[in-house]
Amino acid sequence: MPFRLTSGTRAAEFLSLTLAVGLGGCIYGFQAGAGFPSYIKTVAIVPFENETTRPELTDEIFQALLKEFPRSQGLRPAGEDVADAVVRGVITRYEISTPSYRPGQPGEVPEVLQRQVTLVVRVQIVNLVDNQILWESQNLTVQGQYLEERETEDQGRAMAIRLLVRRIIDGAQSNW
Repeated sequence: MPFRLTSGTRAAEFLSLTLAVGLGGCIYGFQAGAGFPSYIKTVAIVPFENETTRPELTDEIFQALLKEFPRSQGLRPAGEDVADAVVRGVITRYEISTPSYRPGQPGEVPEVLQRQVTLVVRVQIVNLVDNQILWESQNLTVQGQYLEERETEDQGRAMAIRLLVRRIIDGAQSNW
């Protein structure tokens, strides 16, 4: 005999029972750093190679990653020769563009309203214990905007680097 619901009360009871059974068996939790294999306890952050004409990017990205990445994953920083995992990469592009401007009258220079720093990197996170790539991106692109009138390129670059670090952290957690 097929199961039939004959009243609103029975439908509510059935829904409650279904949710209780379905959710009662679900044991799920989130813990920062739970994504890496349990034997990975340390991570090396290696200064990225730099193919741009902006040498300061290497140190700025290195410092930002060193500050945020190990903590976000529940790992301790270590040298590459003793670490369980490594984050390494290449800065492939840095450019400034003008996504927002007000055209001037014919013969006048347009008024720049906003500029944008674009930063592109290749990045890998490698499990050094098993020599296995845990996550990689061949073309990770981020932008940091700044208002021409009130802000500087340094502020736009800092924003782009914060976004880059966030995307690497999100990528590391996405595989788990």
